[in-house]
Amino acid sequence: MGAIALVFPGQGSQRVGMGRDFWTQVHESRQLFEKGSESLGIDLARLCFEGPDELLTLTANAQPAIMTVSMAAFAALQREGIRHDFVAGHSLGEYSALVAAGSLTFEDAIRIVRKRGEFMQEAVISGAGTMAAVLGLDKESVYAVCAEAARFGVVEIANLNCPGQVVIAGETAAVDRAIELAKERGAKRAVRLQVSAPFHCSLMGPAAKRLAGALRAIPIADPLVPLVNNVDAELLTNKEAIAGSLVRQVTSPVRWEDVVRRLVKEGVTCFLELGPGKVLTGLIKRIAPEATALYAEDPGSLRVAVNQVKALL
Repeated sequence: MGAIALVFPGQGSQRVGMGRDFWTQVHESRQLFEKGSESLGIDLARLCFEGPDELLTLTANAQPAIMTVSMAAFAALQREGIRHDFVAGHSLGEYSALVAAGSLTFEDAIRIVRKRGEFMQEAVISGAGTMAAVLGLDKESVYAVCAEAARFGVVEIANLNCPGQVVIAGETAAVDRAIELAKERGAKRAVRLQVSAPFHCSLMGPAAKRLAGALRAIPIADPLVPLVNNVDAELLTNKEAIAGSLVRQVTSPVRWEDVVRRLVKEGVTCFLELGPGKVLTGLIKRIAPEATALYAEDPGSLRVAVNQVKALL
C-alpha cells in the first residue's frame, strides 16, 4: 500500500448534531470538546449538538465547531494505531491538519480559528459580498467570466474544488453578473451560496492583516508529517513557512484539486477525511478515482474506514 493522507473539511460541513457520538462513546474525544469549550469560554458540545442552525452557521462559531469535531475524530483514530504520512485541509481544515501534524496545539488552534472567523466576518459589511458555485465549466472559462464581470466590482475565484466545480467570491453585484455570464457560457449550474462573507478573495485583505498579528502571538512547531497547503499545493515541512501560508490563504483561492493531485504525486493512495460530512471524499473520488477515499464523521464510519485501511495494509 502507498501513503495515507488525513484530510480535514472546512466551513459548510457543519450540521446540528455533529460530533455527538464521538462525545458519547470516546473519552479522548469528549476531553477535546471540554478543552475547546474552556479555551473559548463557550459550550461547544451544546453548540454542536443543539445549535440552533442559525447560531452554528455563524462563521465565528462554525469554524471552531467544525475543527472540534474533526479533532474529536482524529483523537478516536489515534486509538486505532493507524499511521499517517501527510495531512491537508480545505480552508479552515488546514488548521485541523496542522494540529494533526503537531505544528499547533489544539488549544492555540481553536482560539486562532475563532479569531479568524471573527476577522473574516468583520472584513466586509453584511450583504456587500457573497459567493457562488459554478458547476460544469472549466476553470479557464470561470476566470474569463470573472474578468468580464469585474466592471461591476470585485469578483474572483475562491475555490478550485475539482474538475467542473469552481467557487467564486466578491462584491454582490459582480458575483451576480458572473452567475449570469456563467449560465450564458454553458454552466450546468451557477448559484449563490448561503455564506456570510466573500471568503478567499482580495476583499478579505483586512482579515489577513489581523490574522497575521494573531498568528505572531502563538508558537508554531515543525510539522511531524508534511502538510500540502491550499495556496500553492506545496509541501510545508518547516514552521517558518506555515504562518505566511495561513495568512495568504485568507485572500487566495483554495486549490483543492491541486492539493489532491500533489498528494497522489507524493505517493498517497488512501485519503481519510476526518470531521463532519463527506464533501472532501466526494471531491477526491472525482479528482483521483484510482485512490481509496474514506471518511469518518462518527464512530461507526470510523470503524468502517479503519477496517478498510487495515485490509489495505
